[in-house]
Amino acid sequence: MKQVAIVTGASRGIGAAIAQRLARDGLAVVINYAGNAVEADKVVGAILASGGTAIAVQADVASATDVRKLFDQTVAQLGRVDVLVNNAGIMPSQLPHLSATDDDTFDRLVAVNLKGSFNTMREAAQKLENGGRIINFSSSLVGTLLPGYAAYVATKAGVEAMTSILSKELRGKNITVNAVAPGPTATALFLDGKTPELIERLAKMPPLERLGQPEDIANAVSFLAGADGGWINGQTLRANGGMV
Repeated sequence: MKQVAIVTGASRGIGAAIAQRLARDGLAVVINYAGNAVEADKVVGAILASGGTAIAVQADVASATDVRKLFDQTVAQLGRVDVLVNNAGIMPSQLPHLSATDDDTFDRLVAVNLKGSFNTMREAAQKLENGGRIINFSSSLVGTLLPGYAAYVATKAGVEAMTSILSKELRGKNITVNAVAPGPTATALFLDGKTPELIERLAKMPPLERLGQPEDIANAVSFLAGADGGWINGQTLRANGGMV
């Protein structure tokens, strides 16, 4: 039986690249999406066309009930869960300073980025097979600590803390828990609304002088999900070309 990976927020961008990479690595992949069924089905179709195994499952990670159903449906259709990739997350297009951040923005960031990761980690801790992998998503902004990102970075710093603690709590189960913290990555979501000058400036920040590509992040996830990453545990890997 194939190992099975759940990738949250996998209908586009980095999540879609991760799903396709893990499918090429031989895993059956669950394409989780919050609302865009058409995009999720496209990712499933691409994986199936390449000879892989994939299904799409709708669930809002901010809902504990939805997350339980996501895991239950995965086990019902694919028989097991071996890998969780906590890619789902939001970053509002406008990020004011802390003093100007409204309650709705703060609450939504916490609900999706922090509580959403908590919900899926909690479920995975109970349902992953022995030898499983949990791969969370932080952000290299935790290292840059730029003005305007207080609420967003707070959620990601919380994910890093939970990553380290859960890795210790799963002692004896042979399950690793790590996080990937991307830098600026060239997805449609990232590029939308940015001037060419800003994109160029961000691309020059890392010593490697380019934006990350979704495949760069998928490669890091593939390493942590595979046999070669088995001795890495409780760590946050910053995949950012040396930006911070």
